[in-house]
Amino acid sequence: MSENSERSVTVERISSGQFVATNARGGAISFGTSPGSGPDTGFTPVELFLAAIGGCTAVDVDVATGRHAEPTQFSVRVTGDKISDDLGNRMTNLEVTFTVAFPDGEEAERARAILPRAVKASHDRLCTVSRTVETGTPVTTTIADA
Repeated sequence: MSENSERSVTVERISSGQFVATNARGGAISFGTSPGSGPDTGFTPVELFLAAIGGCTAVDVDVATGRHAEPTQFSVRVTGDKISDDLGNRMTNLEVTFTVAFPDGEEAERARAILPRAVKASHDRLCTVSRTVETGTPVTTTIADA
């Protein structure tokens, strides 16, 4: 394991049902309770989870294809079903769909040719977020003194 393998965010309550996550570099994103509990258009934790999956694999694929050509369209849609069963609340049927287009030209042809390999490499070994979900890493919770 590398010396600097730890990653972290701090989540703080800013008001009832509203939170902000801050990373070690000072970046912040706010989120809150489920849709329908108010006019807020912010992300829910589940939507952030889906965004993390899509964002992680999008970065991998963009780096690989972007070496050859700038895309004219690049989007990643991540969907899943939120269920509650004997195992508790969880997401099932997670699906990641890429829609990527490149302009005409020889470099764009190379980008198009490697797109399927880049998506597969991201899914199979590069994307830390989806790899963690698929391998089923345990989550430990504790309560610290305030």
